[in-house]
Order: sequence, then C-alpha cells, then structure tokens
Amino acid sequence: MQSCLDIDNSGSKSGSDSVGFVMGQRVHLAGDTRRIGTVKYVGAVEWYEGNWVGVDWDNGDGKHDGSHNGVRYFEAQGPKTASFVRPHNLSSGVTLLKALEFRYHGESTKEEQDEMYVLSATNKKVSIELLGIDKIQNKLSRFEELTSVSLAYLGVSSAGPPGHINTTIPRLKELDLTGNLLFDWREIAAICKDLPALVTLNLSYNIMSHDISGMPLLNHIKVVVLNHTGISWKQVEMLKDSLPLVEELHLMGNKLRGITPLSSDIVHGFDSLRLLNLENNFIDSWDEILKLSQLKRLEQLFLNNNCISHIWYPDHNSLSKPPNSHELLGESFRPFQNLRCLLVGGNKIEDFSSIDTLNLFPNLLDIRLSENPIADPGKGGLPRFVFIARLSKVEILNGSQVSPRERKESEIRYVRLVMSKCHDNPEEIKKLHPRFAELKKFHGIENEKVANGATVPQKMSSSLISITLKCVAASIGEKAPLTKKLPATTTVAKLKILCESFFKIKSVKPKLFLQEEGSPLPTLLDDDMTSLFDFGVGNGSTILVDEEC
Repeated sequence: MQSCLDIDNSGSKSGSDSVGFVMGQRVHLAGDTRRIGTVKYVGAVEWYEGNWVGVDWDNGDGKHDGSHNGVRYFEAQGPKTASFVRPHNLSSGVTLLKALEFRYHGESTKEEQDEMYVLSATNKKVSIELLGIDKIQNKLSRFEELTSVSLAYLGVSSAGPPGHINTTIPRLKELDLTGNLLFDWREIAAICKDLPALVTLNLSYNIMSHDISGMPLLNHIKVVVLNHTGISWKQVEMLKDSLPLVEELHLMGNKLRGITPLSSDIVHGFDSLRLLNLENNFIDSWDEILKLSQLKRLEQLFLNNNCISHIWYPDHNSLSKPPNSHELLGESFRPFQNLRCLLVGGNKIEDFSSIDTLNLFPNLLDIRLSENPIADPGKGGLPRFVFIARLSKVEILNGSQVSPRERKESEIRYVRLVMSKCHDNPEEIKKLHPRFAELKKFHGIENEKVANGATVPQKMSSSLISITLKCVAASIGEKAPLTKKLPATTTVAKLKILCESFFKIKSVKPKLFLQEEGSPLPTLLDDDMTSLFDFGVGNGSTILVDEEC
C-alpha cells in the first residue's frame, strides 16, 4: 500500500467503501499509529471512483494542499501536507482499554525481540534476556494495581463503555495519552470521570476540538499537560471552571501570542495553580504576562523560548502602566507575590533594566536568563558574576545553585569592575548600576585614589591575584594546569605572552577564556589591552588557554 500518494487508490475498485469519518476527526494510517492526521474532507474526488478521505497529516508529509487536478477540496496547513486516502486504509482508533490491553498484556513482537542484543567480540549479535522481566510483566498485567499508565501513540480515540475503565484500573493516578486520536472533550470528560483517583493527565500532541462546552467538574485532577494540542487561551479560560484544583498547567508549543481573559483585563480564578508552563510559544509582550500577576498561588512560571524583549514590574510609581492597571495593583496582594521561579531563557532580552527589575519581584529566587542577548558574552552580554551581583535574591541562576561564597566573590568583583569603569561619574554609576552603592558599603570597599589616568584603583593595581591556567588547545596536547600569582593590572596581551612561556608553545597563537562556576560557556577575553581586573578576573579564577582557529 502506498500511503503517501496524492491519491491512494490501493485495494478499492468501486464506490462501496463505507466511509464512517467526520470532519475534524483524528485518524492514523492503518498499521502506523504515529502517522496521524485530521480529516478535512469526506466524499468523491473527480475522475476517481468511490469515497475518499482528505487527510491533513500532522508531520506535514503529504502530497498536496487539499486540491487535486485543479479542484479545491479543502485547505491544508501547508503546500504538501495533505493526501486523499481510501477509508479502509485509515483507522479511527481504539478505546482506552483496548490500548491498555495491547500495551500491558500484549506479547513482545519479533521485531522488538530482535532489537534486544549486544555485539560480541567477533561483532556477532548475542540475544540478551532482561533479569526479572517476567516479574515486571506480571505486575504490569495486574491492571487493578496499576497507578501509572502510558498509552502514548497507541491510537486511543474514545473512553469506551461507561464504567469499564473504573472497574479495570481503579487506582490509576497518572495517565499519559500523548500522541493519540483524542479530539472530543466529551471523551476526555468520560475518561476522567471514570478514574476518580486520577491526578495527572497528559494529552500532549492530541489536536483537541475548540468546543469545550458541557465539561463536568473534575476536581480530582491536579496536573494537566496540553502541550502541542492547538489550544488557545480562550479555551483554557473555559476549562478552568472544570478544573478548580489544578496545580500544574503545561501549554507548550501551542502558538500562543497572548493571554486573553474572558471577562477582565487580567486572569482570575486558577486559585490552586502553582506552575504554569508557556514555553515555546509566540508571546512577545510582557504586558501579556502581567495579566497573570494576580494568580495568588503561582510559584513557577516557565516562559523559555518565546519572543519577549523587555521585562518590567508594575507598581504605584511606574511611569507606564497597562490598561486598567488598578486591577493589577490591588492593595492586599502584590503582583506575582508568590512567584519564586521565572524561566525566560531563549527570548530577546538585551537591556539592563529588565534584569534589575527582577529585584522587585517579592520572592523570586530561581531565574533562567540563558540564550538571551543580554546573557551572551560573545555578543556584549553580561558574564555570570554580574548577574549574580545585580540580582540581590537569586539563589539559582540558569539552573546552577549560587553559593554564599560565589555571591560574595561576584559582588566584590562587580563593585571593583564598576569602580574601574565609571570612577569619575557617580551619576552614571547610580543610573546604570542600582546596587553599586549598597554592595560597596556592605562589603566595606573603600574609595581609592586614581592616579596618572589609571583605570584601576591603586590598591588593586599593586595586589596579586591567584589564577589557574588550563591548556585546552587540541594541537598542544595534554598539559598540567598551572596556578600563578599575577598583578590584577596584567593585560590580556601580556597574559598571552606569559602562557606561551608557561606552556612552552611558540607555534600557536593563544586565545583566552574566563571559566566561571555555574556558567555553561566560558567568556572570551577578546580585548588584548584590557586588564584581567577589568574583565572581572579575581582570586581563584580559572583561565582556559585555547588556540586561534
């Protein structure tokens, strides 16, 4: 059977096919539960006998855009994402219990058994047997004891007869239905009502219907995963009355551009929501995120990989406020009052004010800023120690713990760096470095006279710093790390010359990087005339010695 043809005419020579498919229905190719699409047309195709089903495939692997021989039958998502298929070559799916039976009672296929091998010393396949596999399979086959079930990509399309699920898996708490054929919310409601112990439901990669009317109260569900389901925020709002106790809501990859409350400018309800995942969407304005600021129990907000370029915190002194900002600024509750984790990696943030405003969030401790222009040292972004110094409360930065020692060293390095750059302009310091005066006083760093136009305070200029040099250049070979004491005023150019001597390299042009604790990438020391002090190199720092390409 050729399943990806523009017209799949296999196995049918007349119009006797019983169709049985409806518009918007989710189907998969017979025999391939991962080849999933949406029915966009049912009926005749000009010049061909019998009934046909026009399918728009999720993976975009089709032959046309919904038209054939100049006749438009439906609109597909792309120029070659659709095809016409005979009804008997499609499956409308199975009930949940049938998939359960197949997943946990079915025998391993010959193909699966053939894949379980290791290669011997003579490169021959030797079959392996998993120790205890019979015990595991026996336990999984006792459905009444199961508390967690994964039925991903098994063609589940319906709940089946009422009551049957509950009698079969009465203890089920976690259900993964990723990549099935579910699209009708009534089927979701039937499944959930039949599983009173269910806490976690994953419906990712099921393209759900826009009609959510008539959903019952499901107050036992605490975690809902709706990644890549095509859901809109308006539909989310319609779901919230059915899920009053939901604590985690995952909405990744749904092409969301904004937050659109139904009856207000801000989001109300979701009184138990602690985690909201909006990663991999198209949100580009922080004003949209502010509509979530009154979710009183919200502790974790995931916004990685959107298009946000600026962050600001609303307060009574803000110069610019969103419409009806009085709703945001209630006297009894500060915006984002309980938010402790904010992930905004992979956005377009490039301004210092967006970083400094994070200090205004009352309880924000865990922040991700990686993969933003502001965090890319190679493009003029800030190194890790500057973020730590500017963010007064952060305890976890970009997934790495900030220890008390790292905070102290970062703040001292930051103060001295600012002093070297802006020593003659206190107003500029106050404007560009809001925490400078506070940190300078806290760490007892005294003002030091600057003589002969030097860019570094004299005490620091005369002091020595201990640094570790690690050679990582591939052409040089393995070299033992060296620890050296050097003046903080040593320039990058001078250190390169010293490295040539330390590591006895003459034919290689060195390239230096500052490796910082917790930072995924080292910082290139790209200005030969800049001192180690100005680059933030301090006592105990590690410099990587590489080679020019």
